[in-house]
Amino acid sequence: MITDVFCKIIKGELPSEPVYRDDEIIVIKDNKPNAPVHLLVMPIKHFESLDETKQEDASLLGKMLLVANRVAKEANLEKGYRLVINKGEHGGQLVPHLHLHVLGGKHLGSKLVQD
Repeated sequence: MITDVFCKIIKGELPSEPVYRDDEIIVIKDNKPNAPVHLLVMPIKHFESLDETKQEDASLLGKMLLVANRVAKEANLEKGYRLVINKGEHGGQLVPHLHLHVLGGKHLGSKLVQD
């Protein structure tokens, strides 16, 4: 896994141009996009993955979905978009910081992995 570059971005140690930010969530553009629109929604609070969240984090996790929908609308993804959370090596997680991918801007197809 890559070191937690997201904590460095959140702290301002690495440059980024947030699409959205409040006290709990930041959204940035992915620097290696897999679609014409590829945004990363992440909590300011560090969680390595979903495994570290607890019941008391439910409102933050719900807010991540609401923010994802908001930034998707702002990115004009009215034809649709995909939300993805990768967890662990087999799930494709590269950065050890919980984040939600918002992908869109083209027809993505019904399969996550193309043959």
